[in-house]
Parts: sequence; structure tokens; C-alpha cells
Amino acid sequence: MFNNIQIPPVVKNLLIINVIFFAAKYILTAINLDYILGAFYFDSQFFRVWQLLTYMFMHGNFMHILFNMFALFTFGGVIENRWGTKRFINFYLITGFGAVALQMGVQAYEVYQITGSIMHNPVTVDIAQNMATVNIPNITQEQRDTLIGIYGFPMVGASGAIFGLLVAFGMLYPNSELYIMFIPVPVKAKFIIPIYIIFELSLGVAQVPGDSVAHYAHLGGALLGFILVKLWKDKDNNRFYKYYE
Repeated sequence: MFNNIQIPPVVKNLLIINVIFFAAKYILTAINLDYILGAFYFDSQFFRVWQLLTYMFMHGNFMHILFNMFALFTFGGVIENRWGTKRFINFYLITGFGAVALQMGVQAYEVYQITGSIMHNPVTVDIAQNMATVNIPNITQEQRDTLIGIYGFPMVGASGAIFGLLVAFGMLYPNSELYIMFIPVPVKAKFIIPIYIIFELSLGVAQVPGDSVAHYAHLGGALLGFILVKLWKDKDNNRFYKYYE
């Protein structure tokens, strides 16, 4: 598939795996793979431990996977060539886990604010009937919708790990010039990537009605990416750490 293109092995395999999962989602129509492999809140009736890993390979639609895989191809290849396969896959997975951890932490806070507990399990979802029942009286419609969204819908996508890669690229190659859609001139990575992170934070805090994007997952991946690059870079520079391939 990629024999004539020089793509480092981890990035190439991640691209292939993501495409396979995306195709399976639409081929295996008798199975709702989003509910099996997407990441649910840990108190949801649908939560399974393996989802903490598999959610990274599921995507909501074609544009979702297209943008994530384009970013993986563009930035991931550069970083894997610099770090090597072992450090790169560790970074990718750790930032992916960090993404789902922060998202679940925010969800736990929201559930606590409404129910007084992070493990109240107040929502029963019937997939076959496409119905959700919230077993808490005297709450607003907005609170009801929030609980249904947390307990009844999975988080999917590699975006958390991709945001980790964006942060890593911005830290390792701060003066690289990037061309951004609708901006007619190139912008250095050290400027555009922090702006993008701040934009994500503002959207997460704003909680715009109808916005189904897991902004805090993006921020979780970015935060873990920043921490890992700082740790690895400082240790390498001080000769306290050597990563053997």
C-alpha cells in the first residue's frame, strides 16, 4: 500500500490500522463498533477496559479520519524519524491515554455536579429502541442531556494523540513554517500551535450547545505531549537518559 512512499514503520502501521477500523465500522453493519471500541465514561453500562486503547482507532466520519490521518502522516513521520520507533509509539499511546483520562475526569466532575456522585449510573440506554432513560427527578433538560451524552455516547478518534504530536512538533521544530487554511502566508509552529491549543481550551470551557467534540481529550493529549517532550528533551540534553532502539 505504501511501498513507494517513505513512511516510517509506526506511522505507516497506524495509518493502516485506522483505515481498517474505519472500513470495518461501515462493513460490519450488524455490529455497532462505536459502542464496542469507542471509549465510554467509566460508570456507563457500555464501558469496557479495552476501550481505553481501541477508541484511538475509531473515527466518527470521513472528515474526522481524514484530518487526523493527514496530521499523523505530516507531523508523525518527522517526529518518528527523529525519535525512533520505540519512543514514538510510547509517546503516541501515552498521549492517547492522557486524552481519555482528562476527558473522563471532566465528565466525572460534570456528573458529580448534577448527581452528587461520580458513580451514580443514572442513565439506562436502549440501543435497539434508540432511547435513553434518566433516573433522576427534578433536573433540568440541559442536565438530562448532559448525562445522556456522557453515559450514552462514546468518545472516538485519534485526536488526543494527534494533539500530542502537534505540541511535540511545535516544541522540537518551533521555527518550522506551516501553511494554514485561509491564512495566505506561512506561520511558524511556535505561534500557530499554542493559538490552536488556546482555541480548544476556550471551546471546552464554553461548552457550546450541540458541540460533540471532546475538546478536553484534545487538551489531555496536548498536556501529556508537552510533559513528555520536556522530560525527554531535558534528560537527553543533560546526558541522564539514553533511549536505545
